[in-house]
Amino acid sequence: MSDLGAARGLVPASESDRGDTAAFVQRAARVDDSGVIRLKQRPDGRVGLWVRTGFDVLASRSVFGTVEPTDVVADVGALTASLGTTTPGTPVSLGFALPAAWRGALPAADGYTHLDDVPARDLIALARKGTRVARDESGALGPASSLLDQEVVEVTAADEHAGITMRAVFALTAMGFVRDAQGHEISEDSPIEAIAADEPVRVWCSAAWVRIVARYGTVYQRRSVLGVSVL
Repeated sequence: MSDLGAARGLVPASESDRGDTAAFVQRAARVDDSGVIRLKQRPDGRVGLWVRTGFDVLASRSVFGTVEPTDVVADVGALTASLGTTTPGTPVSLGFALPAAWRGALPAADGYTHLDDVPARDLIALARKGTRVARDESGALGPASSLLDQEVVEVTAADEHAGITMRAVFALTAMGFVRDAQGHEISEDSPIEAIAADEPVRVWCSAAWVRIVARYGTVYQRRSVLGVSVL
């Protein structure tokens, strides 16, 4: 990563981008107990926001704006506090950079093949079924790995295949990346019919990653050779 010294800040391009950043950071605090978020400047004028979820899946979304340093690991708590106190147009302080808190490279930005689209309703239904199973079968350490590692959706195109695991489905829903037709977050009590019937979740793959793209964010699951088991 480049220039991971004292962070000089994030400047969202608009209040909408600031709000989207705050929403992402809030959810990141719920799914990643390491308490860090990675911000990386993109060449298209957006800042990529990245978090490691508790499901061994990466979650990301982007906002228009700039960040300096251009690739930095920040404390979620410090970023949350700064977003709540800084005024529009001024840099949002990232606190002290924490380069050692993030190991490994981010997924590549290109090199993906679009396989197919999955109805968002179907993934929410799978997440709810998986949650019920997890409640019945979880031990002291949380959901069993056998549940999380199940490939619950199989997507194919030509000679390409990708299996979406319950880990990715849980990460997608925990981050609020699927919402209803009015843009509201889906809760456990939200009717499935509130999600537009034609709302897609797009599935892409590369040699190393399965990229699952919803309207409000993306999750990245490492490719594996697990057997398919549909709930």
